[in-house]
Amino acid sequence: MSKISPSIESVAGFRAAGVHAGLKKDGALDFALIVSEADCVAAGVFTRNKVKAAPVLLDMERLANDAESIRAVATNTISANACTGAIGLQNARATSDLVAEALDIAAEQVLVMSTGVIGTHLPMDKIARGVDLSSANLGDDWRAAAAAIMTTDTRPKLGSVRVESDSGAYTLAGMVKGAGMIAPNMATMLSVIVTDAAISAEAAGEALRSATQESFNRIVVDGDTSTNDTVLLLANGGSGVAPATDQELAEFQTALTDLCRYLAQEVVRDGEGVTKFVTLDIINADSEAAAERIGQTIGASVLTKSAFYGSDANWGRIVAAAGRAGTAFNPDSTSLWVAAGESLPDDQRGLRIFSGGMPTDYQEADAAAIMAEPSITFTLDCGMGAGCATIWTCDISHDYISINGDYRS
Repeated sequence: MSKISPSIESVAGFRAAGVHAGLKKDGALDFALIVSEADCVAAGVFTRNKVKAAPVLLDMERLANDAESIRAVATNTISANACTGAIGLQNARATSDLVAEALDIAAEQVLVMSTGVIGTHLPMDKIARGVDLSSANLGDDWRAAAAAIMTTDTRPKLGSVRVESDSGAYTLAGMVKGAGMIAPNMATMLSVIVTDAAISAEAAGEALRSATQESFNRIVVDGDTSTNDTVLLLANGGSGVAPATDQELAEFQTALTDLCRYLAQEVVRDGEGVTKFVTLDIINADSEAAAERIGQTIGASVLTKSAFYGSDANWGRIVAAAGRAGTAFNPDSTSLWVAAGESLPDDQRGLRIFSGGMPTDYQEADAAAIMAEPSITFTLDCGMGAGCATIWTCDISHDYISINGDYRS
């Protein structure tokens, strides 16, 4: 397991800025720019929603055309630039044109991301101001950049890891935003990960897809998948280190996956109105895909999430959710444990509350005491095969309704 730092000090050849462009009314940071001094190999993973925002379409197009010369990523808040038609695509391209002009690079070397309200056009005068201010203030203030992409997030979320390989040392660093519309297949979540290692486009794509599957695709806040989901990986080789051997590539993969997992968990911890962080360990399912499907169904269930909020060890809701996941499941072969905390060893699963199709003789007071903790782990042993998956989810509170009830106002 990699040691993840909750901050970013510097990454060779990369600069970042977060500024107030006037997009937000309260003077908060609202526009971010990340720039590499050299061409980057880049990879992206995007929303599986059939409704894709203009920046997603543009980035997919540009990475398909040339994934080896990316230089910058610009991100705006307030407007998702989704469901905005031809004008939305024009504005996404215009944003990249402004960045390209400010940095003296080609527009095709710029990727863009947007987050905010669907169906609203980008205020291009403010976007232009954001480009001017951010390009003039590039440095190592990654925290400001992470703050500038927040919407309903309560805090910036960023992390980094230093890798010592046989060829030398390099850094992986990333920032993420997201608090609502978080479900499997990502969500209204944007993330930029940079590294000063040198890696091929093919290896970068494979590594990012694998890391995403084990991290961003394993989180649930509310079960909704957005129009703007984007995770980008940029590698500029600034460290002079190029992982090449099987061992070095495996080290890169491990570090990237661990960083993505950390960032994904931070999204859940900062979920809208969240009071509990819940780990769902699904073991011995029919297959890994079945385990993931069961965990995602439990994690997205409003009934189970309400029980988490009420500190109620309602095994019935969990088992019922597993039974409707659309995959092989037999309650008679199933056992369910609950424990305080997270990342528990196998021999410390906690209190068994369901087994063989029936509740056990546990004491409700003992279960309630566990459920009152801010972090909880449920282990569901399906007793059917060798498939395992871990899903990270949370409760749903009154604050979630309040936040989303007036989101556009």
